[in-house]
Amino acid sequence: MKILAAADIHGDKDVIDKLVAKAKKENVDLVLIAGDLTLFENDLTEIIGPFKKINKKVVIIPGNHETFATAEFLAKQYSPGVYNLHGRSLLIYNEIGLFGAGGANIGLFELTEKEIEDLLERAHKPIKNAKHKIMITHIPPYGTKIDALWTHVGSKAVRKMIEKIQPDVAICGHIHETFGLSDKIGKTTVINPGKKGIIIEIKKSKH
Repeated sequence: MKILAAADIHGDKDVIDKLVAKAKKENVDLVLIAGDLTLFENDLTEIIGPFKKINKKVVIIPGNHETFATAEFLAKQYSPGVYNLHGRSLLIYNEIGLFGAGGANIGLFELTEKEIEDLLERAHKPIKNAKHKIMITHIPPYGTKIDALWTHVGSKAVRKMIEKIQPDVAICGHIHETFGLSDKIGKTTVINPGKKGIIIEIKKSKH
């Protein structure tokens, strides 16, 4: 399974066009956007539609630039094939489980660390037995290369859940200065794909 993961696109049409071109060129199975789809919800048009036009499934979570209701609205508007994983999960091919929580522990639409932890616990439960797991948050885990500014500004709850669950991959965004960087927490590869996006491949079992 091939996934194009991105974050913090902020409704930028040029960024979206480049991601659509990349999704098409790489023939991805899924496009994943880890929050901040908009810039303070200024414009909701042509964010998801361009990916639907090339028949790509899309997974989103809200960031700290849009409300949780906005992410839900976008998912429903472009349904089927668009999924809002804020506090939810998605099982693909009966073995690849995606689960997530949007928002951030700072800024607009702020969540407490307890709320983030509870959302991830709830989202993970339905896919706890999946062979492969991908965790999606907007805020990065605390104490990694991808949450480092002048100090570490990530979420301790996100880190706690990564350490507990050990998903194959954890995708996040929020910190523009660390776009494109990755780190490891145990066996989990943690990535901030940024607005340019990265390709992630998960190998399915042979049946």
